[in-house]
Amino acid sequence: MTPEMKDPDRKTDSQAGSGPEEQLFDLLIPPGVPRSIIADIIRKFEVQLVERKQRLYFANMDGDERELLAFRGKKEVVERVQDYLYEELKKFIGD
Repeated sequence: MTPEMKDPDRKTDSQAGSGPEEQLFDLLIPPGVPRSIIADIIRKFEVQLVERKQRLYFANMDGDERELLAFRGKKEVVERVQDYLYEELKKFIGD
């Protein structure tokens, strides 16, 4: 599990009362990711786009809590999304 992936430790509405709980994981979306890549991932993978509070400790933020976007889904799916996201970012940057 990478540092960006966190267990949100909470149920979604679709999980309430649906039998055994399935763990969901969040992949934080780095600020500056193009909306086109985010939309593409939502269309191609079974993930939800959620907001998530996260403390940041870089660039003079010293623990400021910010609302960030994240993809939420099953661990295997989120791992594939992470690989896809980084590949798309490399193409976008022109690496």
